[in-house]
Amino acid sequence: MRLNDCHNVQDFRKLAKRRLPGPIFNYIDGGADDEITLRRNTDSFARCDLVPNILRGVEKVDLSTTVMGQDLALPVYLSPTALQRLFHHQGERATAAAAERFGTMFGVSSLGTVSMEELARKHSTPQVYQFYFHKDRGLNTAMMAAAKTSGIKVMMLTVDSITGGNRERDLRTGFSIPFRLNAAGLAQFAMKPAWGLNYLRHEKFSLPQLDAHIDMKGDSLTIGRYFTEMLDPSMNWDDVAQMVAEWGGPFCLKGVMSVEDAIRAADIGCAGIVLSNHGGRQLDGSRSGFDQLDEIVQAVGDRLDVMIDGGIQRGTHVLKALALGAKAVGLGRAYLFPLAAAGQPGIERMLTKMRDEITRDMRMMGCTRVDQLTRDMLRFR
Repeated sequence: MRLNDCHNVQDFRKLAKRRLPGPIFNYIDGGADDEITLRRNTDSFARCDLVPNILRGVEKVDLSTTVMGQDLALPVYLSPTALQRLFHHQGERATAAAAERFGTMFGVSSLGTVSMEELARKHSTPQVYQFYFHKDRGLNTAMMAAAKTSGIKVMMLTVDSITGGNRERDLRTGFSIPFRLNAAGLAQFAMKPAWGLNYLRHEKFSLPQLDAHIDMKGDSLTIGRYFTEMLDPSMNWDDVAQMVAEWGGPFCLKGVMSVEDAIRAADIGCAGIVLSNHGGRQLDGSRSGFDQLDEIVQAVGDRLDVMIDGGIQRGTHVLKALALGAKAVGLGRAYLFPLAAAGQPGIERMLTKMRDEITRDMRMMGCTRVDQLTRDMLRFR
């Protein structure tokens, strides 16, 4: 199977699985507990039907949208995800370059493997900095200050990860950073020697966002210990309100799922929220962002920009979310599999396919702009 044989997310997933050692593939692919929410994220779209309009004159289709003051050429963006240079040596450099070529937004994680400063210097497209809330309040302030100095406009605080989810695929292989692989995990790495050679031949693995503030080197901290020892589970709305005021620009909460929390986010001045269950990697059994979208848009859609992520694999998924009032949708695994499979060309092929699907589906829906998609064009089973 080659890159040119990939036509959808599942094709990219198969190619990524061929390339990656089992523990790394399962880190991307897996979810928490029984992975019910992981599956539900995509399944939720199947319960919603599109009702197209005809004879609307759809020769030209405009896919542009504006999110939190950022102009995007596509209504999809590349969500911040961790550890990308483990999946391919280009890592976030490939993600940022592909996002720029397609005129869309990309996010850089606190657990990213390329510095946000480097990416902000190289790329003109909107960059979001995603971070976590630490027990050390001075560290939170320092990380926001570094982002502001880099010229980053949008801050995204992840609020559904005050502790790590129970990801049993990782437990079975001992996957962590630094590697603490058990015998089963080591055997799976041995089966993919090409990945190991590639990993050793390129830039040494690092976490520059954290390395600037925390000693993450050597045996000092694994990712699991970072979540359990450094993040602050006592975080509350007053803490976040203070950060919103301190940032002074577009501030987004990622991981909002209830109407009550969406209203509170608007009350403290957030410019946006992402309805997200962290790709099914945190609380198994939680609702999908798509299932919560309608009632949250009705409650706060006129006060802030509502986005969703989780399980989006098709252009029709994007259209359904936009029709319910989402301003844009975030892709995660949908670009990580192409990244792992082929680096920047993989992500660009995925975005080409996604753009073509959305454009084609918009024509068949009788729409020439994304704001023409409305709730009236949907029916739920």
